[in-house]
Parts: sequence; structure tokens; C-alpha cells
Amino acid sequence: MKISKRSLLGGAVASVLPSGWVAAHAAAEQAGAPKLDRIQIENIVRRSYQYVAMYNVINKGAMAPGALSTGGWNKLKRNTVLADADVKIIARPNNDTLYQNAELDLREEAVVFDLPAIDSKFVSLECSAYDHYVTIPTSTRQGDYRKPQKLLFYTKRTKGYRAEKIQGIDRYLEMTGDFATAFHRVMPHANEPERYKRIVSQIEAIKLMTLSEFLGRAPKPATDAAFPAYGKTDEDIFGTNLLDVMQFVFNHTTFSEKDALDRAVLAAYEPLGIAPGNKWDPAKAAHIDNEQFRQVAEDVQKANMAIMLDAAKSAPYLLRLFRPKGQMDLDALVFQSVVGPIGNPAEEAVYPPVVTADGKPMNALHDYVIEMSKADLPPAKAFWSLTLYDTKNGFFIPNPARNIRWARTPATSLTTMAA
Repeated sequence: MKISKRSLLGGAVASVLPSGWVAAHAAAEQAGAPKLDRIQIENIVRRSYQYVAMYNVINKGAMAPGALSTGGWNKLKRNTVLADADVKIIARPNNDTLYQNAELDLREEAVVFDLPAIDSKFVSLECSAYDHYVTIPTSTRQGDYRKPQKLLFYTKRTKGYRAEKIQGIDRYLEMTGDFATAFHRVMPHANEPERYKRIVSQIEAIKLMTLSEFLGRAPKPATDAAFPAYGKTDEDIFGTNLLDVMQFVFNHTTFSEKDALDRAVLAAYEPLGIAPGNKWDPAKAAHIDNEQFRQVAEDVQKANMAIMLDAAKSAPYLLRLFRPKGQMDLDALVFQSVVGPIGNPAEEAVYPPVVTADGKPMNALHDYVIEMSKADLPPAKAFWSLTLYDTKNGFFIPNPARNIRWARTPATSLTTMAA
């Protein structure tokens, strides 16, 4: 595949001390902040990125105004048209499938999805908590959606539910966090009008309910969670309320002593007084120089964006992303959290970047031509697509064509991204 010009930032950002770092570090020490050097801060930032990114995504999905927001917890947002340029709650969303998203609060009750059969070549239910490990409990690839089924979501802390079997429930999914996201991607078959109409009616039949409602009872009232503020960007959290957010995340996440990444992030925060079960008290909290954390987070973001925009450097990541806990490494977790939180693992979809033939960044003053021979067509089983994003935020660029021109082969599940 060739494009006449290429959007590429170039190699990784060097890990060097920013201008003014020494003076800022000295001032932080005088203010009583923990003595953290650049290496320690970068370690904390990298191990925090998956949680910060998903805290933003999940909480915006439930509480922020705008497209894809559910307007509350344990509510289902059904979308029967493709996402457009007004989607701002997540970087690099897809514009090739219909999103059906829900943000789950599993503290008081288990939650049940009632899923109908869906007449589409590609349906995938993507689920994650604040730790950004991704589980795909149901998908057409796995033989699901041929008949209706009911899924129950819970955590180790869900009140009144201890993993017992419930009559009428087909599948059970223990999440690693009390607050989670679960959303479908559904290929709409928009070039087949009757099938598209049928799929829309099936989407509208998806139901979400608490376990009490499933059992014919009144839902239990939700308690106030006292959420720390989410940020406009992930860097905002690193630069303003990182410790507050991470204490909240730690209190609502299941950690395992057997998991090396869990042990490492808990160890990184222990000297700062952040640990599971602790109560957040701003008067007693450690004082850190948030601007230093913001600067390091921006450097991490720039470095990973440079990797994403380089096809050769991003290739090793394509098969390592969006996997369950125990199947991820830290580099891949940071990469997916920076580039575009929540996606399908390679068994379901692959997200390679598309770069230009001459190595120069894409420019809106130019027209671009995509050239593919028959042999170059993506070997997908449901569909393939090409999506254009802005490089600054990873959002769709407003245009009359609604962001995307999509093509399909008769047997096409690969999504291709252009920066």
C-alpha cells in the first residue's frame, strides 16, 4: 500500500533533562516533596499511564457531555450511525463499525447484558477496567451472536454477589475493577440496506440491567463514589491530581501478588503513601512537583506517538496490544494507552499505521492517492478500513465525507490508521 506523502514525526524522544529541570527539582525538595529523580518519575509515569488513560476514558464515557457519553453509570448508549468528528472522549476511535457502549459501576450490584443474535460478519464486545487490560468475552470470531445470550459482570468487591450461578445467565465475567467499560463494535453492512435495517433493529434489542432488575426487583441505589476530576488530556491528570486519581484507582482495582506489573506499580507508589485501602487525605498527601510529572508524561506521549507514526517501529507492537491481564508487557501497555485506548487484540483486528511514500508529513494542501494492487489488499475476514485522524489529539477531522471512505473485500477485520 502506498500513499503519496507520509505523516511521520521521526524517532523516539530522547530521555534528557528538560530546561529548568534541576532548578525545579531543587525547589520541590525545599517544599518537602519526595526526592524523585528523572528516572524515578519516568518509572512512575510509565507504570501509571494505563490507569490514567482509562480513568479518563471510562469516566468521560459516563459523565462528560458529548458523543458516545452514556450520561451515567450502568446505562447503554446505542449508536445506529457511525461515529463522527464530535467524538472527543477517546483518541483514535473507529469510524467503520457501530459502537454500543456502557460504563459499568459494579460496586453495589452485578450487571447483566442481554444480547440478541446479530446478523453481522463482525461483532466484538470489548471490556476493560481502569488497568486497561482488554477481554473479549464474545465475538463473531468465537462463534457468538448466532443466538441470544446473557452475560453477568462483577468484581471481587461487588456487594451481595459471590460468583454464584444465576438461572438464566449464560456467561460470567469477573472484571478487575469496580468501574469498567464494555462496548460492542458492530459491522453495519451499510451497503446491504435490508441487512443494515435488520442489524439496527438487533442493536436496539440489546439490554443492560442490574442483577436486581434481571431478577425482577428494584435496583439498589448507587452510593456516591467521590470521583477525582478527570482531565481534558492524560497529561492534565499527571500535572494536577495524579496521586488523588491513583489512590482512587488503587481502591477500586484488583491486584495480584503474582503479577509482576501489579507488584511494580504498587511498589512505585508506596513511598508516596498511595496503596490499596488507604483513604485519600489531601492534607496528609505527599507533595510532588506535578509540573515535572506533566513534562515527563508529555515526553512519554511524544515518544510513543513517534513510534506509532513510523510503520517499521510500530510493527512489533501490532500483535501485542489489547490483551488480557498476564499477557501484556509494560511497553505495549504504555503504547496502547497513549495511541488509542481500548481496542481489539490481533485475533479480532489489527491497527497498522499508513505512511506516505515520500516520507513527508501529510498536508491538507495536498491530495493523496492510495494505491493497492490486488495482492496488497488486506487479508481480512470481515472488513478493512482506512481512517484519518489529526496528529495533535487523535480525533476525526471534520469533513463532508464523515471522516472515512471505506472499502470492503468479500471476506474482509483489519483497520488501518492514517496519522
